[in-house]
Amino acid sequence: MGARDRIARYAGLVGALLLAVAGYLGGALPDADTAPDGGPLTVTLWLLGTIAMVGAWWALRAGAPSTRWAYVTAGWWALPLLVTAPLGSRDVYSYACQGWIYADGGDPYAIGVAAAGCPWAEAVAPVWRDTPAPYGPFFVLLAALAVTLGGGLVGTVVLLRLLALAGVLAAAACLPGLARAAGVPPRRATWLLLACPLVGVHLVAGAHNDAVMLGLLLPALLILVHRPGRLGSRHSVGVLLLAGVLLGLAVSVKATAVVVLPFAALAAVRGRPGVRTLLRDGGLLAFGAVGGLLVLSWLTGLGLGWLGGLGRSGDTVQWTSPPTAIGMLVDYVGELLARHPNAVPVTRIAALALLAALLPLLWHHTYLTLRHPPPLTPHPAASIMRLAAPVSAFQGANLMIDATEVERVRVVLRGAGVGLVATVVLAPVFHPWYATWPLAVLAVAATRTAWFVLPCALASFLALPDGTNLARLTKAPGAIAMTALVLAALVWTLSRRRPWRSTPP
Repeated sequence: MGARDRIARYAGLVGALLLAVAGYLGGALPDADTAPDGGPLTVTLWLLGTIAMVGAWWALRAGAPSTRWAYVTAGWWALPLLVTAPLGSRDVYSYACQGWIYADGGDPYAIGVAAAGCPWAEAVAPVWRDTPAPYGPFFVLLAALAVTLGGGLVGTVVLLRLLALAGVLAAAACLPGLARAAGVPPRRATWLLLACPLVGVHLVAGAHNDAVMLGLLLPALLILVHRPGRLGSRHSVGVLLLAGVLLGLAVSVKATAVVVLPFAALAAVRGRPGVRTLLRDGGLLAFGAVGGLLVLSWLTGLGLGWLGGLGRSGDTVQWTSPPTAIGMLVDYVGELLARHPNAVPVTRIAALALLAALLPLLWHHTYLTLRHPPPLTPHPAASIMRLAAPVSAFQGANLMIDATEVERVRVVLRGAGVGLVATVVLAPVFHPWYATWPLAVLAVAATRTAWFVLPCALASFLALPDGTNLARLTKAPGAIAMTALVLAALVWTLSRRRPWRSTPP
């Protein structure tokens, strides 16, 4: 461990401590006003703490000294955030109220928390008090269990935070295995996800259910990339079904996980996928996912009513979503011309239509890459072994097989990660913790990292401790800046357009 590593470790720890203090002074406390606190001390501590954590994380983006070092350091950073007030949003109180509704015998998909009479409704952000739950039945069930065991708001929030921590730990346990399978250094993958300030602030301190989703999603992917090579034994069939059930549970926490399912089906196939093998192996995986989701929906009595709540997630209008920013800018220009185009719904629908077209194209591209992989350069050791002895030739062949398998896993995981990036970029709304979805997958699959690490670093500065999103305070300038960024990204992409295979992300 060099001097830079030690500086990064303790700078990040100091940053976490500053953020914890900021949480106690002006975090998302249940009896605090949802308007900006305005306390200069709270804002100063938040800014200094965020700068310290982001700077330390960025400094070691190429990889920590070791995987164990990354685990220990990320654990140190998480401890202060585990015991402070909720940071960055008030969503944990929404979870508590939605769990209360279900535990009280109501349907959180049919009524808002205020109308249901939740005793903690005042702690929920006003914009979400009259909206139904947009989360799947598995998470509503977990939230109701937290309410039942918690005995009150504080106990419920503590249990929800421990649930989020369990999701982070489950995801953390999968990182080395996934990274090795994709040929990525585990010390880098572990650092990129666990030490990211978004994870500590929003998944641990904020107790967002995205942590639970990732805690189910990554184990499912790990099972798939390490499952037995041939389908035919009960063990192999059971592994596919188990992975499918975990994916179904991830979807029943947050619907975003459904983006990964088609790519997971490709991961379920060993070797070059074909229609027959994809229907066989991917079909078993899909059976487990859909079956698990439907059975859980039936057992809880909630059905699929949560799908209707997904449309209400776009009630907020903020420039952090690129399609929303473009629509906002069009509206601002229209107002200058005495027009009222109401462009935000139009740009949002157009972006969702684009996403609906892009995801199948991305999946098809991934499928074709697996069907017709580019030639791999033999490992240098393989040539030496072949010259050394006939027996060594078999060892060299094994190295080539291993390289082919690594490339296969990398292509699948990279496709899933890019699909999640497209989902985040084209969604009607964006919150900082959404960036953890693609980060978790790309950390174990991408060969180049700056293109997704930098946005995560910038997203860490979007939410104040009390949950105020800075986008609310910078609507017009933010819409202009985001639209300009989108145009610049399009120009840059078109000017450097190359085949995906030659320039993996």
